[in-house]
Amino acid sequence: MPTKSNLKPKGTDKEVKSTDLNSAGLNHEPMSQKRLFGTDGVRGTAGQFPMTPDIVLKLGQALGYVLRKKEEMPKVVIGKDTRLSGYMVEQCLAAGLNSMGVHVQLVGPLPTPGIGFLATNMRADAGIVISASHNPYHDNGIKIFGSNGYKISDAMELEIEALVLDQDMTSLLKSHDQIGRTKRIDDALGRYLVFVKNTFPLNLDLVGLRIVLDCANGAAYKVAPLVFQELGAEVILLGDKPDGFNVNKKSGALHPEQVSEAVKKYRADIGICLDGDADRVILSDENGEIVNGDRILAICALQLKEENKLKNNTVVATHMSNIGLDQFLKKNGIKVLRVGVGDKYVMEAMRAEGYSLGGEQSGHIIFLDYSTTGDGMVAALKVLEVALKKNKKISELRESMIDSPQVLKNLRISERISFEQIPGYFEIVSSLEKKLGDNGRIFIRYSGTEPLIRVLVESQDADLAEEACESMIQWFKKNLEI
Repeated sequence: MPTKSNLKPKGTDKEVKSTDLNSAGLNHEPMSQKRLFGTDGVRGTAGQFPMTPDIVLKLGQALGYVLRKKEEMPKVVIGKDTRLSGYMVEQCLAAGLNSMGVHVQLVGPLPTPGIGFLATNMRADAGIVISASHNPYHDNGIKIFGSNGYKISDAMELEIEALVLDQDMTSLLKSHDQIGRTKRIDDALGRYLVFVKNTFPLNLDLVGLRIVLDCANGAAYKVAPLVFQELGAEVILLGDKPDGFNVNKKSGALHPEQVSEAVKKYRADIGICLDGDADRVILSDENGEIVNGDRILAICALQLKEENKLKNNTVVATHMSNIGLDQFLKKNGIKVLRVGVGDKYVMEAMRAEGYSLGGEQSGHIIFLDYSTTGDGMVAALKVLEVALKKNKKISELRESMIDSPQVLKNLRISERISFEQIPGYFEIVSSLEKKLGDNGRIFIRYSGTEPLIRVLVESQDADLAEEACESMIQWFKKNLEI
């Protein structure tokens, strides 16, 4: 989550400026230079910077101004998830866009990939999702898609940031007779429903299958049950009663344990856990064992390769993926390209080189032949497609990949600083890497969506991984003003 502050290491009075850390050769990501946008749009606690009414209004105006440079009377589609603050953000964005002469179409609660689809399907100039994805209800965020259905570029994000934070846009407002209009669209859910179902082969159905589906009390609570029911499955629903406060609360992709228990209780064939905006998914096999994003990639990559549909014989993953994914795919003659964390960067690599499959361990899975962003329902359908084609249970597909022991811990922070500027950082990382040896790795990054430092350690020795990860966390606590 972006901040406006500049954290200082303990014992220093010097203001620290972030630098690109790639050149340092360490296993961590550079800190973002952006002031508003993170790895997945703008995000923060509702009512606090940057998710305040004035900043959201300005963001709408800035986007409207950028769009008006290309179109005389642009059109923007806005969807949201179910959190309480969505109403406030929706109205502020619409007002800002209208003031710049942009027409707005509101579609209400709809998954993030649905807005990517509608931006193209409805011939809009942009699509906006109001959601903080997997975050709790008190956070909210703004994701922007272009007319092509893909998330906007870093360059466009920086242009919008500069307008919001550095310029008075009053003089740019349109005259009274050029103000845009806002209206609600009623058939958006139906359009997206048909799109998702069409990603599943026409010669297959889900008749006879029992599915436990957790919608995380989020954006998919209406559309997701319809998708699986209309394809013939018996659906047992969880997380389908949003109240504005319970999105992601002990449910969905962040808490797949309740689906695992329900799968065993109801003897279901599969459990499907979506997050608040349904752009990612975590599965459970029929035994209640978790199937994360890495395993979904492994299952689908092998099937695509067998069907000669895995373009360039490559899967795009991030630095957070387990080394077991690389080992499994290499064994099956498939290459892995690792990129920075965030489905936006996975997508950029896929588009640049024409790859057809990519994703994250967290459950963002992108099938570029079908969708312009991660789609939890599409990914779940693709795994079910493999199971039906191979006549195998989900547990049999899951067991094909073997994980390397991996420990991930988060440390909440108040402010952030470039890691290389913290005295002793190089030394502690080097020391831990030596202990881990050639069969281990450490990867450290700031979360792009929350005020957290994420420390990932991988090793063939699970105890050693746990020890190294905890050592790194304790070092940060001692050397930063937390």
